[in-house]
Amino acid sequence: MNWSDLNNLDLKNIANAPLAVRALVLAILFAAILAGGWYLFWADSIKQLNTSRQEEQTLREGYAAKKTQAYHYAAYKQRLADVEQSLASLLRQLPNRSEMDALLTDINQAGVGHGLDFELFRPGSESMAEFYATLPVSIKVIGRYHDIASFVSDLAKLPRIVTLHDLSLTPAKDGTLNMDARIQTYRYLDENELAAAKKQQGGKK
Repeated sequence: MNWSDLNNLDLKNIANAPLAVRALVLAILFAAILAGGWYLFWADSIKQLNTSRQEEQTLREGYAAKKTQAYHYAAYKQRLADVEQSLASLLRQLPNRSEMDALLTDINQAGVGHGLDFELFRPGSESMAEFYATLPVSIKVIGRYHDIASFVSDLAKLPRIVTLHDLSLTPAKDGTLNMDARIQTYRYLDENELAAAKKQQGGKK
């Protein structure tokens, strides 16, 4: 086959072309058919294959994560039980509404028992949280340093949660101290208050 055969090729009379030319034309047509078939059929299949491989990888990663969670399920369950037990223990330290007066009395008696004079003992307004309420109590007491220290120590030993804030000590002329502070007490909400709190939180979203 030479180039003159290709230049003189008549596509309408391809059957009479030299054998080499016909073979070349058939090879080109075969390659074109393969390329067209690949584009029409195999391209979508390869795309679907790649998508399937990505999905397989995602499933494998999800399976590995779930397998790890299942392996540690017993530890997670035990940890949850420990957290629930700790929460229940903390809740037991929160009085209900009817026990708040007794708690305030205990706080007052802790100071009086150490010889402190209360110039101010004023409960404030409650503020609601998710499952508990906070009651601030403003106090002003007069006494000796060691008596005030013992009073603060007794507050920490109360079976209920009581915290001390904004403490200020100023000396008096007779050698005693004036202590101004804010005590915070806590109580858990009853069922009606919990429902109201959840409803209020839902309205804020």
